[in-house]
Amino acid sequence: MEKLKDVAEKLGIGEFHRHVFLCTGDKCCPADVGQEAWDELKKLLKEQNLSLSSGPNACYRTKVGCLRICQDGPIVVVYPEGTWYAGMTKKRIPLFVHQHLMEGKPIEEWIFARNELG
Repeated sequence: MEKLKDVAEKLGIGEFHRHVFLCTGDKCCPADVGQEAWDELKKLLKEQNLSLSSGPNACYRTKVGCLRICQDGPIVVVYPEGTWYAGMTKKRIPLFVHQHLMEGKPIEEWIFARNELG
């Protein structure tokens, strides 16, 4: 259990205010499109000091194989606010990171569902 606690501490778990899940599965979009979006998200979160950090905008990121939507991907869901985004290609990721994750203003025209966690 101590090793797990050490890993969690090293990753900053407990400091995050958001968790971003990005589906890279090949049912909602071509696998290369999903991977490009993931690479861009990962890069920008590091560049903006949002990943593996603390502070009000600190967020964790997870690449998933399927979020069960299986169309109009890549799909992104952001918790705890539970905003579900469609069409999150590499081209859209920079605005998403800036506007939603840094400024706290979801991009309404890209959101197709909401499921806030209280």
